[in-house]
Amino acid sequence: MTIIDASAISRYQRDGYLVVENLFSAPEVEIMLDACDGGRVAATAWDAADADGQAARLSLWSQLGDDVWAAASTCPRIVDSLRALMGEELSFFHGKVIHKPAGSGGTFEWHQDYGYWYDQGFVFPRMASAWVALDPSTRANGCLEVLRGSHRLGRLNHNAVGGQAGADVKRLEQIRAHFEHVHCEMTPGSALFFDCNLLHGSGPNHSAMHRRSFIMCYNALANPYLVPGSIVEQGACPVSADDAILRHARARA
Repeated sequence: MTIIDASAISRYQRDGYLVVENLFSAPEVEIMLDACDGGRVAATAWDAADADGQAARLSLWSQLGDDVWAAASTCPRIVDSLRALMGEELSFFHGKVIHKPAGSGGTFEWHQDYGYWYDQGFVFPRMASAWVALDPSTRANGCLEVLRGSHRLGRLNHNAVGGQAGADVKRLEQIRAHFEHVHCEMTPGSALFFDCNLLHGSGPNHSAMHRRSFIMCYNALANPYLVPGSIVEQGACPVSADDAILRHARARA
């Protein structure tokens, strides 16, 4: 099945993001939801305070490992789609689960991922992410919000906003009117691919519904990754079998 065609690439380049509905099946989503309360998700969880001091909870890791999250991150529906959208080979950067439990007050401030990835040593903004809804994602429970086409601004200055890195507030207010503000309401299993310079954020979840999501982040293999005094050697992201999530779950049953 061809997911990414010339029209999809054109929309991605124009808007800075692309939504693909039902990229993962209901059984695959259920497996990922079951894994949200244990394993490395629980081991790596931490709270990033927003501007009001409210906790926004996430888990983050930088190695693929051997679990359902690695199976999803190497799924051809993800890796091959991003290869097509970016037009080059990829290296896995990191994965993270955003928890957003029902009734939680934390927000994720408006930012560009490259706003702080630049400071981590990536030379060019040749990076992108795949955001996958695990629960219904709605305005009521703090869905992802984007400024359509804002990736064309280039990297903005970012400052500490609570415990997060946020785009310069004054600059953000000056440019908001020039872009369409989109609330990305999505069904479980749908994915949003987005450029590392796209401005995005999400509001609090004051609803009675959880809003968990899984984000997979990638760097172009040819994009140098600098650390003090050296360049990190990266490897091409492996591509698993298309049913790797289901296989992994059956093997652990």
